[in-house]
Amino acid sequence: MVSGKLFIVSTPIGNLSDITFRAVETLQNVDIIACEDTRNTKILCEKYSIKTPLESYHKFSESEKSQFFIDRLKAGQDVALVSDAGTPLISDPGVKLVSDARLEGIDVVPVVGASAIMALLSSIPRQEEAFKFIGFLPRHKSQIEILLKQEACENLVFYESPNRLLETLSIISNLQKDRKIAIGRELTKKFEEIKVDTAQNLLEYYKAHILKGEIACMLYALDEKKHENDEILDKIQTLKGLKLSDRDIVGVMNLLFGLPRNKIKEILLKK
Repeated sequence: MVSGKLFIVSTPIGNLSDITFRAVETLQNVDIIACEDTRNTKILCEKYSIKTPLESYHKFSESEKSQFFIDRLKAGQDVALVSDAGTPLISDPGVKLVSDARLEGIDVVPVVGASAIMALLSSIPRQEEAFKFIGFLPRHKSQIEILLKQEACENLVFYESPNRLLETLSIISNLQKDRKIAIGRELTKKFEEIKVDTAQNLLEYYKAHILKGEIACMLYALDEKKHENDEILDKIQTLKGLKLSDRDIVGVMNLLFGLPRNKIKEILLKK
């Protein structure tokens, strides 16, 4: 028996009109729809007269439900995977099902469409195309600080919740006060808002404005040369705290980090 196909279908991120003809056609024609929350997908299906049966598939049921859908696919049925909003597997469930399907030799077919990340990136100024998508930020402050330092010269793209945004902006502004960030909120909806400013300025702005809805962000890369000088300055400050002379600091920095003596002297003179 020929296996069915697994369709990965993108759905609207807010505005229900943001769905492709192909996506509607696919959802109408498959045998079953695997969805993150049947209540949310039902609203979409009712709008577009989609009568296909719905079956829940979320992050807490991935392991047990993947085999259910694999069995249906192996029996020749077509399955569509959707998330509550946007593109499945992009910080949404589906990785196990896609992995299992490919191991079984089942065709996995992307049906492209809306993505909050792409919506944000297409509507903000950028000096270069490169960016690094990291899903959601780590939970703890120390982990976020390490990430910010390690990826200071990258355009970092991530999702954030309204409950955590103020804390995240505070961490960024305390560590890298000049670093700019773009924030897209309620994208494609009636109260859509896209802001680009320093983390400090946006922290003050959002303290005075109610935060609702999912949030997509891009933290702009710092200037590489300036960031390198700032790191050297931090190390110099640490050594000064140990009561070392400027001459000793030059020697230690040169020995431990291989930095040119002239460069260290230049930074010390500017300080």
